[in-house]
Amino acid sequence: MHLINFFMIVGTFCLNAPQVVAQKTVDEKQVLFTYGDFYPEDVSNYAILVIESAHFDSQDIAVLKQQNAKVLGYVSMGEVNEAAAHYPELKEVTLGKNEIWNSHILNIENIKTQKTLLEIFNFNMEKGLDGMFLDNIDNYTEFGPTPEKKEALLDFLEVLKVTFPNIYLMQNSGISIIKDTYPYIDAIAKESIATDYDFKNKKYKLRDEEIFTRVLSELKQVTKDFEVPVVLIEYADTPELKVAIKKRLEVTTWPYFIGKIELQKIPDTN
Repeated sequence: MHLINFFMIVGTFCLNAPQVVAQKTVDEKQVLFTYGDFYPEDVSNYAILVIESAHFDSQDIAVLKQQNAKVLGYVSMGEVNEAAAHYPELKEVTLGKNEIWNSHILNIENIKTQKTLLEIFNFNMEKGLDGMFLDNIDNYTEFGPTPEKKEALLDFLEVLKVTFPNIYLMQNSGISIIKDTYPYIDAIAKESIATDYDFKNKKYKLRDEEIFTRVLSELKQVTKDFEVPVVLIEYADTPELKVAIKKRLEVTTWPYFIGKIELQKIPDTN
């Protein structure tokens, strides 16, 4: 039923899907996640760059693509922040609130939600981006607020791949449903396997060693079972914590990013 609804919406998009070079690998170079504004000329030599594309026009994107291997835009698949441009049109059809991020839970089964998300993808791909970073996928797992909407999410991912055949999709978290999503994605990102940000007290710290080892093992199994490349995202506010994170991550060759939790500024990589 979901697919019928989706394809009724996307008919006009299919004709305009840009031809982006597809690649099913993530090399061991540095990755950057930054959702603030910056001069495109100042960012280069990243294997993967994830941005908030609202700050950049198509000319900016062209510069970023010349200087970086792959450029992705951010989109939340599970929530909409009150500051987002599309919040007003969706606020009446959301399902609750995430107080930590001042965002509201999306109902991906809703026709208006489907249409709005597809417009966001179309807008970003027309700008020339290589693909999109899909945040809040874990909302559709047993640990999130809408596990019953997982099938609707999968229908949406299938439609994306039909509408934009060469789009590069990086899933954020949602390890427990990778067995369902892997046909549609090109990489999976995982936040905070070495670190554990305390939202209540706003403190950065290392994660418990036992949990780190368990999550690391889960990710290794993902790469073995589904051949999905992994990217790590870690959070730190001091040089000392960065050093400790890097030491922990020596056990893997996966590319990783270390920055502050707000992801608004380009961190010092030293």
